[in-house]
Amino acid sequence: MEIFLDPNVAYLLLVVGIVMAIMALFAPGTGVLEVGALFVLFLAGWAISQQPINLWALAVLILGVIPFFLALRKSRNLVFLAIALGAFVIGSAYLFQGASWWQPGVNPLLAIIASILASGYLWIATTKVLETEKLRPRHDLARIIGDIGEAKTDIYNEGSVQLNSELWSARSTVTIPSGSKVRVVKREGFILEVELIPPKNQ
Repeated sequence: MEIFLDPNVAYLLLVVGIVMAIMALFAPGTGVLEVGALFVLFLAGWAISQQPINLWALAVLILGVIPFFLALRKSRNLVFLAIALGAFVIGSAYLFQGASWWQPGVNPLLAIIASILASGYLWIATTKVLETEKLRPRHDLARIIGDIGEAKTDIYNEGSVQLNSELWSARSTVTIPSGSKVRVVKREGFILEVELIPPKNQ
């Protein structure tokens, strides 16, 4: 366990745990990532508890989040991003007390690399989330009932239907051959229940 008493290892565990937790938040799945993040953060918490901490450096780290999110909200303002990265690097390097008051407890090169990589991931992930929030649905799902589309495969328990410009999963209580015109009669999540529109008599 002595390896976890190394300030560099404790810091690296903290960064990895935070990144894993953010990944689990943005892309929830089987729970493996969540459990892994919890385990790594537990190890990081124990390792940090064994280290003397500079509270001012911790405050700098926390305050660095403010210009980071301002950079995201203010049309990707790079000045705020530079301030945030500076705060992350300084706060990271001096998070743990060194041999002297002016010496960083964490290797400055490690602090720079970890800060850039973690900030880069958080920047990309948060940007994608913000872009998704701005997207409007192409369909008003509340009004999709009654719309007419075309069966792209045979439809019974499952199948596909083209509705406007989008391909949907579909099912029916009777077999509907591919190429038939269909009408949406019900929606359950993103699965449409459709009925056959009989062809007009020639």
